[in-house]
Amino acid sequence: MTDHSEIAQAVAAGRYIMICGPPAAGKSAAALALAEQSGGTVINADSMQVYSDLRVVTARPGPDDEARAPHRLYGIVDGMATLRARGDLQGIDVNIVPSEGRRKQLLIADMDSTVITSESLDDMARLAGIADDILPITTRAMRGELDFEQALDARLALFAGKPASLVDEALAEVEFSGGATTLVRTMRAAGASCYLVSGGFTVITAPVAKQCGFTGTHANHLEIEGGKLLGKVRKPVLDSGAKARYLAHYCAELGIAPAEAACIGDGANDLDMLEAAGFGVAFHGKPLLREKIPLQLNHTDLTGLLYLQGYTADAFISG
Repeated sequence: MTDHSEIAQAVAAGRYIMICGPPAAGKSAAALALAEQSGGTVINADSMQVYSDLRVVTARPGPDDEARAPHRLYGIVDGMATLRARGDLQGIDVNIVPSEGRRKQLLIADMDSTVITSESLDDMARLAGIADDILPITTRAMRGELDFEQALDARLALFAGKPASLVDEALAEVEFSGGATTLVRTMRAAGASCYLVSGGFTVITAPVAKQCGFTGTHANHLEIEGGKLLGKVRKPVLDSGAKARYLAHYCAELGIAPAEAACIGDGANDLDMLEAAGFGVAFHGKPLLREKIPLQLNHTDLTGLLYLQGYTADAFISG
């Protein structure tokens, strides 16, 4: 059996907690066993719920470690990769977070494959009959294999002359990820500011943001003329660097540190933003994010980010 003593030492004296979130009823026993095997003691087991149960554990007392930044420790705990791999086999997300300062004052969320279940440009491509040309480029861009702006320009060029009604058709098919509205509305009710920041297009992000209850949204401006798509966006493009800059901008505007912000996304163009935030969360992330981002929701829905912050189900506000 793997020795998780390093985890038990790092998650010391209640300063850090390990959250095991089962994605469906019947997973709670497996989450509990996983927690106990890593040197944890379950607390508040009856009151913490996610998909029927959320298990929060604190490690047995161990030496304090002030040398490590509190909001970064979860990324460097020895044995975490092994523990997460064991959880993955059972469909359980495992994350270690500080016990203090979990409730964040700012949320910045990606849209495509995060707040909504699909890539909106891919949806338009399918409706236009050019999916075979578009989807491979999207996949490589989201994996970080292609420059985001170049990949966006290449895909949009294939839409030149297509009807602008493709946008409305794609909007009509939008499906929200589980917990999207609950995440935003719950954080807003607690006083947080929430922004949808996307490499997609304002014609789609604006109605999505409104329905979810975001404070505001930023995205690229798709150029349309005479009811036709021109096959390009207004420059400069909102890319990975822009997302990180919006995080810095809103932190400054609110007078908070990045440690007090939560960001969530799935693709390579979210990496800079996620690395800069106190809680940067990879949501069903592409391989690059699963390699580089410590906090991950690979099995649960977006309410997982509420549980990471210490919210309980009775505080949730749904749409």
